[in-house]
Amino acid sequence: MVRRCGRKDQATARVAVVDPLPIYREGVVTVLAAAGHRTETPEDVVEWAAQPASALVLLTMAGAPQWRLLARMREVRSVPPIVALMDAASPWEGVRAVRAGARSVLPRDVAPDSLRLTVEATMNGQSVLPAAVAGLLAAGPVAEAETFPHDRIGWLSQLAAGVTVAHLAAEAGYSERAMFRLLTRLYREMGVNNRMEAIMRARDRGWI
Repeated sequence: MVRRCGRKDQATARVAVVDPLPIYREGVVTVLAAAGHRTETPEDVVEWAAQPASALVLLTMAGAPQWRLLARMREVRSVPPIVALMDAASPWEGVRAVRAGARSVLPRDVAPDSLRLTVEATMNGQSVLPAAVAGLLAAGPVAEAETFPHDRIGWLSQLAAGVTVAHLAAEAGYSERAMFRLLTRLYREMGVNNRMEAIMRARDRGWI
């Protein structure tokens, strides 16, 4: 079932809003409908995006299901532009979203006027990104690696070589539990979910 809001005579574009929280979806729908956009909350956004009249998708990156959904969207022929709404404070998540297919990135708690302006700019072919995300994208792999402490890159290199977390912890002077927490934080900052993804990303970017 698709929910439509806004008067048909003032609609200027079809926008899909995808967010796990109904109250948040309703807020976004209200903001965009007030600006004259035809806002919808489709159950199958991939099918919705394949329709010729689809103009833009607002997708909250709340977890692994949304990242998989973003990947599926890339398979749509003539996919409409995507604005990724991010909960995470790390700019790496924004970089990950852009590389996965999003045209623009916004924090999920963005002000209504900024949300509306970003939607309209994105539909007009522009990309709207936080400065930190744009900086990382422009800097390239070497500068990206330099944003992490040298010992963190060393940890990834050792993990790739088969060193255990227990050995890393003993070498760095942490308990094994503390080391797991530090590695989990590192993976999150890299925009990945686990050790294997972190090692693969580090190799792809020439860090290790």
